[in-house]
Amino acid sequence: MLLAYIDEIGETGAFVAKTDVRYNTSPAFGYAGFVIPEHSARAFGAIFTREKRALFATDLAGEDNTGQWERKGADIFRPTTHEKYPQQIRVFNALVKRLIDLGGRVFYYADEKPIGTPKQTDLNVEERESAAMRESLNRLCRHAEVQDKNLMVLLDQINESQRAKRLPNMYGHILSRAAERQEMKRIIEPPMHVDSILSANIQFADWIAAAATRAIDYQLIESSVYEWVTSELAPLRNGHGFTYESKLHLHQRALPDINSTELFSNKRRLFPSVAGQRVSATVDPAVLRRIYGAAQNPHNRK
Repeated sequence: MLLAYIDEIGETGAFVAKTDVRYNTSPAFGYAGFVIPEHSARAFGAIFTREKRALFATDLAGEDNTGQWERKGADIFRPTTHEKYPQQIRVFNALVKRLIDLGGRVFYYADEKPIGTPKQTDLNVEERESAAMRESLNRLCRHAEVQDKNLMVLLDQINESQRAKRLPNMYGHILSRAAERQEMKRIIEPPMHVDSILSANIQFADWIAAAATRAIDYQLIESSVYEWVTSELAPLRNGHGFTYESKLHLHQRALPDINSTELFSNKRRLFPSVAGQRVSATVDPAVLRRIYGAAQNPHNRK
């Protein structure tokens, strides 16, 4: 059996630009984490816990319950982490290598958001989340089929009202798609939610999701401050480290989607290097909203 531990990439809200006052969080939404054979899952969790405790020994010194202490990936992958805390990047890279050595693979799937406000893009937050989850499950099941293994998917705990809404949708999708697609029979239960403070592997999935979030930022935003992830996270450029099904789906662009290790490539498909000088200008975010919204929705200019 394979165990897939995944967490969210970005968040489900609208996106205009990093300079926008309200809609500035993430240009894509999806899920990322890793898949590992069930016989290696406990071993990797123990390795992660040992390395985490050594890396953050100072922070743990004053904790009453060190077993339930965690450091979120968003706090690790900051704009200057590679300069101020290079040891965190070294440990992360070492963990990715150990994961691959144990038969694990990194996974990600995300959808680029249409640029604009919720009104301009007719945003349905629940549908955005559901669509990303459906496609993630499809791709994880396809990976399990290739490996000739059954699959269980685990996610970070969410509140009960969210879980109650999501579970029937996930279950319905698995059952309906299984009628036509053999690989969907590989997943033995709908995704299960586990509190991250109780699962070392869920915590590492959060770290991977944070790294993928930063890489997506670099690939989709020309002025991104996360170019460093393409040079410092060397194991994520290893062609054998990802599931074949990992993908960043671009929104209405005349370009191929970004797959597998391409996400961590220094060469950006959307912003190819050019000879000579590039002229840039500062544009008012309010103007950007109108421009981007009109470009994405020419019949819904608001």
